[in-house]
Amino acid sequence: MNKSVLKQIFTEYVLLGIAAMTSVYVLPAAAQQYPAKPVRLIVPFPPGGGVDVTARILAQRLTERTGQSFIIDNRAGASGIIGTEAVVKAVPDGYTMLVGSQTTHCVVPAIYKVNYNTGRDLVGVTEIAKSPMLLLVHPQLPVKNAGDLIKLARTRPGQLTFGAAHGATIHMAAELLKIMAKIDMMLIPYKGEGPAIVDVMGGQVMLMFSNMPVSLPQVKSGRLRVLAVTSAQRVPTLPEVPTIAESGLPGYEAATWFGMFAPSAVPREIVAKLNADAVAGLNTPEVKERMAGQGYFVVASGVEPFAEFIGKEIPRWAKVVKQANIQPQ
Repeated sequence: MNKSVLKQIFTEYVLLGIAAMTSVYVLPAAAQQYPAKPVRLIVPFPPGGGVDVTARILAQRLTERTGQSFIIDNRAGASGIIGTEAVVKAVPDGYTMLVGSQTTHCVVPAIYKVNYNTGRDLVGVTEIAKSPMLLLVHPQLPVKNAGDLIKLARTRPGQLTFGAAHGATIHMAAELLKIMAKIDMMLIPYKGEGPAIVDVMGGQVMLMFSNMPVSLPQVKSGRLRVLAVTSAQRVPTLPEVPTIAESGLPGYEAATWFGMFAPSAVPREIVAKLNADAVAGLNTPEVKERMAGQGYFVVASGVEPFAEFIGKEIPRWAKVVKQANIQPQ
């Protein structure tokens, strides 16, 4: 073998080694520089709802901390499927993210046929916040607490009506109550939470579950009676209101939660950096006070605790969907 061939082989090995070394260090360097341009936070629902509200609070804090714009992109439709699918299909570079909830992540995939698997195709960056729900009735319904309601439902199987958007968190909270208390109530489907509240106040529907930020004003005005909160503990906003678990149904717990997700192939260094910035931004007195004023409680979890939480939530709500025999509309 002549010297020119040996020189060529040596040169090729050197180049390969440089390439290998470069590939090893590209991701950490990219993560250190991230974000280098604006980031889209896709919200798979219209503006004004709980997911949108928490996404906008998060986006503001991330923009302040990173110096780059985090822009809300509302992609509503098909119960959140359209927006979620857009993130799953996005280039996994950390510049297209999702802000979703258990509706998008756990419930909808259990009801509808979707072209993705949330547990496989999305990775949780952080759980942003939780919001307990309220169990509400028209003031003239002769019940004072959740225990009374369960007793009444057992004497009138299938006669009590509750309002909810099909497949929404407030619907699932009612189905969980039905399963655990072994009662039968009739769903009156609505396009959204607002119209259901109007009909409960008007007496056309007997009861409903509702997110605190939406219904708290009607409770305080006396137009709706709150029987219980769905969280495991009482909430500071309504300290006199018992939990459903306290009211004769031990183990009952349901809450609306909101989280930020990335396509699963996004480099873990970027996920870790996003988590650190999000947690630091959310864990400020200003944000906690702002969230609490709207009925939300900041969680700001780490990546691993959020993954463990999601791993329990997906089968939990899939089981409720199956037991309640919830079918696509």
